[in-house]
Amino acid sequence: MNDRPPILIVLHGELSTPGRIGLQLKERGFVLDVRRPRFGDTLPGTLDDHTGVVIFGGPQSANDDDEVVKREIDWIGVPLDEQKPYLGVCLGAQMLARAAGATVKQAATSEVGWFEIELTPPGRSDSVLGALPLRSEAFQWHHYTFDVPAGADELARSEACTQAFRLGDACWGVQFHPEVTAKQLDEWTADAEDPPPDPERLRAETPAKIDAWNDLGRALCSAFLVTAERLAAPVA
Repeated sequence: MNDRPPILIVLHGELSTPGRIGLQLKERGFVLDVRRPRFGDTLPGTLDDHTGVVIFGGPQSANDDDEVVKREIDWIGVPLDEQKPYLGVCLGAQMLARAAGATVKQAATSEVGWFEIELTPPGRSDSVLGALPLRSEAFQWHHYTFDVPAGADELARSEACTQAFRLGDACWGVQFHPEVTAKQLDEWTADAEDPPPDPERLRAETPAKIDAWNDLGRALCSAFLVTAERLAAPVA
C-alpha cells in the first residue's frame, strides 16, 4: 500500500495534462491530486496532507486582471509559508515570482520552440536544476518573463531571460517545459488560439530533439521528487 502523501497538480486548461512530469510521478508511485481552479476546483488551505505541489503553464498571464489568476497567486502563499516543495512550470513560475513580490512583464523576445539554456553557478550545485547539464536545448513556449524575486537564486538563463530560480529551500520555478511530450507538442502546435510563429519548422525540428529532452525532463522531475520527499520527511 502506498502511504506517501499525494502530489497536488494544478492545471489551467480543461483538457491539459501534466505530461512527462505526471508520468514520472506515477512511475515513482505517487498519487496525483489534480485540481483545475478555472473550472471550479478549490485549492487546499494547507499542504499538510501533500508531499508537494506542481503548478503548470497555461494561456493566461500572471499579470491578468482575472479573479482566478489572482486567487491562485494569493494561494501560493500556502507553500511559501509552509515551505512545502513547489515546482512552477512557465505560468507556474511566473505566478511564484508574483507571489514573492517580483515583476512579471512582457518578454522583449518571445521564445516558442527549442532554445539553449545555461545553468548559473548556483544552478550547477542546485539539488534540482543540477540534474541538467551545464547547457541544454530546452523546449520553450512563453511570451512573458519575470524578475528574480528578492532573496532568490537565479539557476538558469537563456539569451532572452531568466529560465529558473529557487526561492528558499523548497520552491523552484522554471520558464521552460520539462513536462512536454511529443503528443502535447503536436496539440500545442495545432492550437489556433496560440499558434507558434513557424509551425512547420517546429514540426520538422522536434522528432530529432524530443527524446533527449524527455530524458532531461525525467532527470529534473526525479531530482525534484527526491528533494521533495527529503524536505517533506518528518524531522526525527
